[in-house]
Amino acid sequence: MITYNLALIGFGGVNRALAELIRDEPGRFSSLGFELRVVAITDLAFGSLVQREGIDLAAVLAMPRGHSFNDLPGGSADPRNEEVIKNSPADIVVEATFTSPIDGEPAVSHVKWALEAGKHVVTTNKGPVALQGLELGKLASSNGVVFEYEGAVMSGTPVIRLAHKVFAGLELTAVQGILNGTSNYVLGRMEAGLGLDQAIAEAQALGYAEADPTADIGGSDVRLKVAILANELLGTEIHPDDVETTGIQDITGDDVNEAMANGFRWKLIGEARREADGRVIAVVQPVALPAAHPLAGISGATNAVSFTTDLLGTVTVSGPGAGRVETAYALVSDIIAVHEFAKGAVRA
Repeated sequence: MITYNLALIGFGGVNRALAELIRDEPGRFSSLGFELRVVAITDLAFGSLVQREGIDLAAVLAMPRGHSFNDLPGGSADPRNEEVIKNSPADIVVEATFTSPIDGEPAVSHVKWALEAGKHVVTTNKGPVALQGLELGKLASSNGVVFEYEGAVMSGTPVIRLAHKVFAGLELTAVQGILNGTSNYVLGRMEAGLGLDQAIAEAQALGYAEADPTADIGGSDVRLKVAILANELLGTEIHPDDVETTGIQDITGDDVNEAMANGFRWKLIGEARREADGRVIAVVQPVALPAAHPLAGISGATNAVSFTTDLLGTVTVSGPGAGRVETAYALVSDIIAVHEFAKGAVRA
């Protein structure tokens, strides 16, 4: 059975959840025809660790914050991201670092280094995909590897791969979705009578919102995801800056109450659609949806996407848009895609 060596870039919640799955449920992967072995980890807090024969995941997962890999064989207090990505014995680089939505760094550099070194890349980061996805895809192809990023839009809920595989043979004309669980939760709590600031504070207390919720409430998080969907599914080349974006910060309690009284619900909607002249328009804005709309009933921190097709009409998929285990599953699905690619390459 084939074994894939992994380098985990970033050892926060998502990559730790993946490491726990590898440690606790090896049968999940062997049933798919492969085994996974972590040979490298880098992290700003822990440093870096490279062990060609495989890292003891139980040991590193038990290490408390404040410790480093420095005292372990192959360990260093320095993350050494570039060196580890380029020179470790990894077949697949798993990129899950905190990344700027402005320039996609440091993830863009991590992905480039890996692809140039002939390593497959799977990532949950939106930035590199939204800002340089087309270029990175070409770089992967030119080096005979793949760049996979299912988790960049709706965490573990499949959207990109679903559309590519299940909707093959259909003409897709529009994608419309609730792509940010925080804003959706906040709007739901405003329906229950909370003010915007109260609802945000509650979302922060529950871990749905960051200390600075600007990206969620202002719509910039959704803007990146809409750019990804437009480029992936509608075949355009939209930059996030091309996506007209309005957040929910100006929605008042009176707006919410008036909508509810008339059978509508406010939702922050990200949409990309192809116009009759072939142009693709992408926008993020709050919309008061009628009760019959397939996205109107999506509540809490749940995400959902409605696909407009020629033969099936509208198809809606909903599921978790966040969560460490859920997002780790997106990495698993990407690794499965790498495995399918590798099998095809071997047959060829």
